[in-house]
Amino acid sequence: MAPRAADSTVLAGARVVLPTGTVEDGRVTVEGTHIAASAPEGARTVDLSGHWVVPGFVDIHNHGGGGASFTSGTVDEVLTGIRTHREHGTTTMVASTVTGEMDFLARRAGELSELVEQGDLAGIHFEGPFISPCRKGAHSEQLLRYPDPAEVRKLVDAARGTARMVTLATELPGGLDSVRLLAELGVIAAIGHTDATYEQTVEAIDAGASVATHLFNAMPPLAHREPGPIAALLEDDRITVELINDGTHLHPAVLELAYRHKGAGRVALITDAMDAAGFGDGSYDLGPLAVEVKDGVARLVEGGSIAGSTLTLDTAFRRAVTLDEIPVEDVVRSISANPARLLGVYDRVGSLDAGKDADLVVLDEDFVLKGVMRRGEWIIEPKTA
Repeated sequence: MAPRAADSTVLAGARVVLPTGTVEDGRVTVEGTHIAASAPEGARTVDLSGHWVVPGFVDIHNHGGGGASFTSGTVDEVLTGIRTHREHGTTTMVASTVTGEMDFLARRAGELSELVEQGDLAGIHFEGPFISPCRKGAHSEQLLRYPDPAEVRKLVDAARGTARMVTLATELPGGLDSVRLLAELGVIAAIGHTDATYEQTVEAIDAGASVATHLFNAMPPLAHREPGPIAALLEDDRITVELINDGTHLHPAVLELAYRHKGAGRVALITDAMDAAGFGDGSYDLGPLAVEVKDGVARLVEGGSIAGSTLTLDTAFRRAVTLDEIPVEDVVRSISANPARLLGVYDRVGSLDAGKDADLVVLDEDFVLKGVMRRGEWIIEPKTA
């Protein structure tokens, strides 16, 4: 059936970032819920001159937002968190949990899986409890446990096919066997919250690990005689590294180091957001731990460890381009295409190719978000003259 003009919209005049590069004075045709190769005669045209159009952002590590926790919130609260991040350009996201009792996490996985099945989430990420007490960050030490493959399997099974990633300290007893299990199940094994040596990290990569959970954070620092996990994760092309570009978790020079060594094709910009993202300062809970957010920085009340972030991906995008001076095309790969490939959904999202979901973000010339479309519907409609 030929497309009808009434179902089609042409976004015209913007700089459009495609996998092949940036098109000046480009056009993106939206037909229903998808991007189309061409527009029928008489289709509505929206003039976006002076703007950028980029693919919708994809976040593979996100604990909540809008005052809502993905670990403990009600269904309505989780939907509030999802909506908050969509308003900041994240049109595809994974819900990340934090360390808790195994039975609680299994029940939670079942609840979140329903939101995956109805299309609100792209999957579930278990960050903990299989992490190192030496690098626990904002996780309850009393609830940590070794990555026994049987228990890892319990969580994956509880997610009913929606588990996408598990963060592990792979040096712990059972760690390598759990990595192998996850690889067999088609679930990403992510190395993080780890005290591993360089050699132990190489073993885990050879066993099938493919992601570094928030590289540099919650792991031993790079040292000239003990390079630790960072060197192994940076040098291996099988690893995609998560980076939190909020100005708190990473110094700009470290961000540049990661891009220089990995290349834009092996970086995934994430939020690691907690409840306060898009909501504001105040007192929160991250799992069983109390958190205080001040001036946009989340820290544990007890001990002062950084407790996730209040970042949204539009801010991460803008910082990467304007402050870190990373080329726009490389940022798009890191914030859309790469995470979409990791999740196995690049056939549907992550670029502005014809046939994919009409998920896109409109930015002004200063890279401030002005519009968000998801599956052909405006979440935020850009104001045009």
